[in-house]
Amino acid sequence: MKTVKIVITFLIILTVLFFGTGLIIKESSYTSRIIINEPLEKTFSTFTDLSAKTQWNPEYNAIEVVELKPGITGSIYNIKVVHNNQTTIIREKVLAYVKNEKITLFIDKDGVVERDDYTFSSDGSHTVINLSSSYQAKNYLLSCVLPFFKFKFKKIDEVFLNNFKRFLEN
Repeated sequence: MKTVKIVITFLIILTVLFFGTGLIIKESSYTSRIIINEPLEKTFSTFTDLSAKTQWNPEYNAIEVVELKPGITGSIYNIKVVHNNQTTIIREKVLAYVKNEKITLFIDKDGVVERDDYTFSSDGSHTVINLSSSYQAKNYLLSCVLPFFKFKFKKIDEVFLNNFKRFLEN
């Protein structure tokens, strides 16, 4: 009987901690960095080229321009993503665009909203891309789970950045 009480108490504590996570952690964030052995102008133009994105990001099946604004800022795209034989549409909006310096994206996908700030800098023949990403859930239950996947999201973004590096350098 004493063992049952201990197990039940332990399960109650875990449950409270799990659901408390959604109340305490509203947003998660991380940063990534990659150095590319190509000039800044070439790196930035390839990174922002819609037709090239489907080549270095294997999950991007198609990109549809919903609204193209002058100067790119404010433009909206629907991206068809295929992962594990499931198709999802991601809506991406360009919040900031400064040629050869920065692009900020607002991404709406499957109950999660994400903000990705990419900054580009050069040390001569190399380009450094810094990604600062933050995300939050649209509903409470998902907000309880998301903080536990922060490192998975970071790993996915780093795989995409490394894919881009290989694509551009080859």
